[in-house]
Amino acid sequence: MLTELTIRNVGVIEDATFSPGPGLTVVTGETGAGKTMVVQGLGLVAGVRADSAVVRNREGSAQVDARFIDIGPECADEVDSAGGTVDDGELLVARQVAASGRSRSWIGGASVTQAVAVRIGSDLVTIHGQADQVRLSTAERQRQVLDRAAGPQMAAALDAYRALYDQRKALVQELDDLTRSAQERAREADMLAFGVAEIAKIAPEEGEDQALRDEARRLQDADDLRSHALTAVVALAGDDMDADGLPVLTLLSQVRRALGHAAQQDTQAQALAVQADEASALVTDLAGQVSSYLADLVADPIRLEWIETRLAELSSLTRKYGPDATAVREWAVQAQNRLAQLEGSDSRISELAERIESLTGEVTDLAASMTRMRADAATRFAAQVAQELGALAMPHARVEFLVTPLADLGPWGGDAVALMFTANPGSEPAPLGKVASGGELSRVRLAIEVVLADSSSRQTFVFDEVDAGIGGAVGLQVGLRLARLAQRGQVIVVTHLAQVAAFADTHYVVSKTDDGQVTASGLALLTPGTRLAELARMMGGLGQSASSSAHAQELLDQAQTMIRGLPSSA
Repeated sequence: MLTELTIRNVGVIEDATFSPGPGLTVVTGETGAGKTMVVQGLGLVAGVRADSAVVRNREGSAQVDARFIDIGPECADEVDSAGGTVDDGELLVARQVAASGRSRSWIGGASVTQAVAVRIGSDLVTIHGQADQVRLSTAERQRQVLDRAAGPQMAAALDAYRALYDQRKALVQELDDLTRSAQERAREADMLAFGVAEIAKIAPEEGEDQALRDEARRLQDADDLRSHALTAVVALAGDDMDADGLPVLTLLSQVRRALGHAAQQDTQAQALAVQADEASALVTDLAGQVSSYLADLVADPIRLEWIETRLAELSSLTRKYGPDATAVREWAVQAQNRLAQLEGSDSRISELAERIESLTGEVTDLAASMTRMRADAATRFAAQVAQELGALAMPHARVEFLVTPLADLGPWGGDAVALMFTANPGSEPAPLGKVASGGELSRVRLAIEVVLADSSSRQTFVFDEVDAGIGGAVGLQVGLRLARLAQRGQVIVVTHLAQVAAFADTHYVVSKTDDGQVTASGLALLTPGTRLAELARMMGGLGQSASSSAHAQELLDQAQTMIRGLPSSA
């Protein structure tokens, strides 16, 4: 329930505070005084889209701040998910619109996107204005109204249906994509299979190409390498055919003997003798390795030719699949994995077709169940609305909800819903938007809301121009219906009819001042005495005469009598 609304620089309202009561609150005032600015402020709270036109002339921004209490658990969960806070059941909502058109919203202290503001705002405030009358003429809005009338079972069925419908839609899209790309997948699979077969035929080893190139260089340089190795062997171990100089091992042998004799005579030479022994062992090992290296350096033109052929084969792969043999092997592994995916597409198509068929059966069954619920609700709801219209001085009005099958299942089931209406006896009902006048649309809308009202509702209902095109006794019945609705939830009404205003629990008036340069409007809460004067003005009285006051008091008394006649369970 809304307990306070502060409006700053919205239209002609410079700064006003509005504190509606828990029942029926009316806002009245002369034409052009700015009554609709109150509705516009509430619309900003509810998250409706706004632009710079709402900002008061010469001001930088407009802002509304609202305080709600008795927030329901579902709404509180939404606020919590948005990062806001509900403090002891109290929620603060703020909206600012800059003169540049930029808008910002805060809910429970957290800055939120417009989508979040709309979602939470719709849980707090329901606004019925001229735009809602237009929406009531659309098939989508009429379907929503009938689904609300069908109750929580319908809401649960819709949630289940939408989940399955969206899942089926996604799978159908995936199946279509797979089917359309079948030829492309076949071409890709052929290319990959050819590459995998080509690589498997040559069977490269990891790092093989680099190893073969190194070996080829050794074979090509075998003569030079043998010469260098032979020189090293001779220098280390000697050669019987070479009498020039002594080899390293012969010299180390002389060193070992000399240091060995010295070590026998002097302990300080023992460490040197040990090092000489170690050096001799190292050089002996080196001489053996160089000799083995020399023995392996054999010119092998047949091996060299084979290497060159093998490198050519590997090069044919590296030109296509990677810079070296290792990369080619990695490409082959990835290609095998991709082939498995492509080959699995056919099985995925079969799997998708089976799942889609299963989901089609489920959504069809749910759609049929929703059709039955809509058909049942249509008869019951139409009768209840017609009864309300009879009380609103439309005794011959008939409404019908036509539920007809769609060619294909849609996001809301398999039904098209149309609200048919006639106000005259003997006339066949026709589409509401085509045959109902503005006043009739207002009354149909009010009748629907009264029937749909939930006694546990925590919402604030706002009606703007619900009394358009009506007056007199019909106005009294409209006021009575609003009072009845206010017994189930908070109702705020902007009205020009005294017959409606007489039913209010709380009455505000919008007044306008003009200094010749700037026009401003303000809100004032009426006392019993000032309220009587406002009702007299609305009834066309000239000044606060005794007769106009008497007429206003009579209207108030009549409204109270009618309210007392409402069922206590209303």
